[in-house]
Amino acid sequence: MPHFEDDQQGDSKVLTKTKTRTKLARPRLYKVLLHNDDFTPREFVVVVLQHVFHMTESDASRLMLYVHKNGVGVVGLYPFSVAETKVAEVGSLAQQAEVPLLCTIEPDTGDGKDGDGGDDGDDGGDVN
Repeated sequence: MPHFEDDQQGDSKVLTKTKTRTKLARPRLYKVLLHNDDFTPREFVVVVLQHVFHMTESDASRLMLYVHKNGVGVVGLYPFSVAETKVAEVGSLAQQAEVPLLCTIEPDTGDGKDGDGGDDGDDGGDVN
């Protein structure tokens, strides 16, 4: 509610109060990267992508083939704590299965140069 103040001549003036709003910035996002190796079976990679990243079987297979062909692929973009948790979960599953599957984190630069796991026509094989 405005506050009124009388000046010396009896006129009323409205005093306004300025409100400042703090605009919250979006949290920085991080890429979760899946790396190719010579030993991890592709079926295991597909199951991990389905379990940890909630991908469909077809999306997981497509990304696995992309990583197989290109050496590395972006699984997703997440705030740091979520990315860190997903990388740890992949590492734990790989350790339990005794395979060297590697998943890492990298800051997102927003340049659009991500491995998207698009259909590349590769026929599969182990994730190398």
